[in-house]
Amino acid sequence: MGRVVRPAGAGRRSPAPGGAKRVGGALASGSNRASKSPAGPAQSPGVTLLCKTLGTLLLLAALATGPLAGADRLAARVILLANRDDPDSVRIAQHYAEARGVPAANILALGMPLTETISWSEFVTAIWQPLQDELVRRRWIEAIPMALTDAVGRRKHAFSGHHLSYLVVCRGVPLRIRHDPALYRPHPPLTDNPFFQTNAAAVDSELSLLAVNESPINAFLVNPLYRRDRPAAGEPAQVVKVSRLDGPTAADAGALVDRALAAERTGLLGRAYVDLGGPHPDGDRWLQAVAAQLRELGFDPDVDAAPGTRPATARSDAPVLYFGWYAENLNGPFALPGFRFPAGAVAVHLHSGSATTLRSATAGWSGPLVARGVTATVGNVFEPYLQLLHRPDLLLRALARGDTFGDAAYYAEPVLSWQAIAIGDPLYRPFPGSFDQQWKRRAGLPPGLADYAVLRKMHLLEAAHQPAQALAVLQAGEKEHPSLALGWELARQRERAGDRAGAIAELAGAIPAGALAPDEWALAEAAAAELQRLGAPAQAVHLYGHLLADPALPPELREPWLRDARAAALAAGEVEQAAAWARELDALAAGAKK
Repeated sequence: MGRVVRPAGAGRRSPAPGGAKRVGGALASGSNRASKSPAGPAQSPGVTLLCKTLGTLLLLAALATGPLAGADRLAARVILLANRDDPDSVRIAQHYAEARGVPAANILALGMPLTETISWSEFVTAIWQPLQDELVRRRWIEAIPMALTDAVGRRKHAFSGHHLSYLVVCRGVPLRIRHDPALYRPHPPLTDNPFFQTNAAAVDSELSLLAVNESPINAFLVNPLYRRDRPAAGEPAQVVKVSRLDGPTAADAGALVDRALAAERTGLLGRAYVDLGGPHPDGDRWLQAVAAQLRELGFDPDVDAAPGTRPATARSDAPVLYFGWYAENLNGPFALPGFRFPAGAVAVHLHSGSATTLRSATAGWSGPLVARGVTATVGNVFEPYLQLLHRPDLLLRALARGDTFGDAAYYAEPVLSWQAIAIGDPLYRPFPGSFDQQWKRRAGLPPGLADYAVLRKMHLLEAAHQPAQALAVLQAGEKEHPSLALGWELARQRERAGDRAGAIAELAGAIPAGALAPDEWALAEAAAAELQRLGAPAQAVHLYGHLLADPALPPELREPWLRDARAAALAAGEVEQAAAWARELDALAAGAKK
């Protein structure tokens, strides 16, 4: 198990001159209280102040009047970075460019190491310097090169900003930079804290500073875009926003943009899950704020407040939004064989080592989530400490108001030159329009997911104190798109109204004819258990039989559900079926002993 995420012990206060790392005047130092970055500019001896008045005015004029102006031209200002020595890396860049309409000339393929972890020397010579030189040469970065270099060999410039909307790093580009003791230099008061006496960092986080001179590599810099709802003039030009297309396989990485485009066409469809019960109150407070936001959006989140992560038996159908913590590796229902997230899913699991590698479908969280269909996630390549990783509540806040994933990630990340990365298409907007727009287009929504639009509409009507209209929407949706999810909700409504027979009828009528998807297994079992509780064991046996007939059901689910199924069969008087399930239980127990 990796080190437990803990409070950073490094918020922001006014240090002695030169005592903290900063970008364009935003401070980072050593107090325990986290707060917004100061808005006003200030000089720092270690970092060039980016917002020179003339340079800022020239940059803003270029963006406002040039051929690349406007939010609708974001794709034209995307730069893709690929590893020339990895054919898959180049293919991923080409696929993304074609899918998003990025000019082919915006693909930069550089020769670089093929390993995920590299040294500072390799990073500067193979990635930073050739990339920065090319961006300056093409005037994506406005700068005048100098003949000087900094302590790690990076060329110095007189910067006046940049024109990139996003830098998209493709699988094959190294992931992280290992600590180099020879390059360590104290930067008090930050490095007074022994936790921050490191220059280990995420490649992507360092690349955020391509338009910054002499950014110190030890500890971190405050992100001037953090929690900035309305960044001041010039602040966006201080940071290059970086997102990564990566995953256990090249196909996983390439599919990130395809899933994003599919979700933008339909809007998010599915349920929301929040997993509390982590090791520190700050994390739980953030996740409670996430749950409150999800309710406002009409998702009625499934909140698990028990210690530990969600068990494999927990309901997990259509998890289009997931926020939780705290386990070293992906587990619970998400680890079930064949489990898939819906297109567009945004999933965040808070853990120190969630992205120490992206090449594994089982280790950590970021890579395994992408392998199972997640469209956008964030993670940490080394220990970040709790206060310095992406804030899940801020990420959701920005996404819900219509921000792109690339913008939301930088709104939610407190620091740069540190450990956090964003994985997914930065142009992706999970909430591209209002729910009303999605609702009007519901006839064209994908079968099997359209019922979740019905549930969201119902929750919004209930929140607006319109219970009759909410019930009418649910009934009409169940009639038009019969499903286990709608049948379950309608049965709950019937029972609350005192109609037990109606509840039984709704559940029994919702049993699907075909095979269940792995994310539906727990809901089917819950429906069978509910039928048993309502006094309909025969119908429960029928649903248990349908569920247990699936050979893909793993032993960790089969064993407890066989026990429940056998009890239902005995209650229904189906002695032979109860005996058959008892024999299967004995066989499982015997197999476990071998």
